[in-house]
Amino acid sequence: MLNLGKINKAKVVKEKDFGYYITPIGDSIEILLPKSGTLGRTLEIDEEIDVFIYRDSKDRFISTLKTPLAQVGEVAYLKVVAQTPIGAFVNIGLERDVLVPMKEQEIKIYKDSSYLFYLYVDKTGRIAATPDVNDYIDIADNLYKEGDLVTGVVYGFTSVGSALVAIDNKYKGLILKNEFFNFLKVGEKLELRVKRIYEDGTVSVTPRTKAIKDQRLELEDIILDYLKTHNGFMVYNDKSSPEDIRSIFHVSKNYFKNALGGLMKKRLISQDSEGTKLI
Repeated sequence: MLNLGKINKAKVVKEKDFGYYITPIGDSIEILLPKSGTLGRTLEIDEEIDVFIYRDSKDRFISTLKTPLAQVGEVAYLKVVAQTPIGAFVNIGLERDVLVPMKEQEIKIYKDSSYLFYLYVDKTGRIAATPDVNDYIDIADNLYKEGDLVTGVVYGFTSVGSALVAIDNKYKGLILKNEFFNFLKVGEKLELRVKRIYEDGTVSVTPRTKAIKDQRLELEDIILDYLKTHNGFMVYNDKSSPEDIRSIFHVSKNYFKNALGGLMKKRLISQDSEGTKLI
């Protein structure tokens, strides 16, 4: 039986100068497998093969031995290769790109940028894609533990500004708003560390991939460099506003205060009401 947009088991039934005709197992329809899609292989009549079936520019069924970047029913990180009046097109690794209809673009997507997309067959029987992937991201079910380093892609934000991420493009993750200090955008790929696992299975992650001690020492070096390039003085101290600290050093006030404390214990800086000085 033919499964559009998926890998199908099929049998070779005819050979032509321009390729082969195949029939999906359990079906009688003959579908072209052009020579450009054979990966250089010579096939035999009645040979069983795995083919990906899609539609060509004239909406005819066509097949290939090439493995696409994603199949119907899957979520994948795909590049936008065009924006047109009818929608965007994403590359799935084949000669024909997949349409992202305008009605599916609830978030703004841009040409040459990559995002998570879910592939489906639309009402007209064509393969299409949507960036609205939340319903297709799974719960990890104890696949991760605290401290694990993972890769995640931002696919949305909660009403309170926390970032929704898909860990390994598959599993639900969340970066709390107070865990990131740089601007995040949908489609951004991040290296993350697992902080905890919520009761519903969602994985709490943070961009702070280093141990807390290492982070503090790194921030101490950043503060010292800042002071050295500003004549040994800065107006920021442990009384500065969280907004100012986040704007300049991209960290929380708590991290900043801890780093200042470490530098003061080492007698490298002093603080007063005006700011911080190198000793």
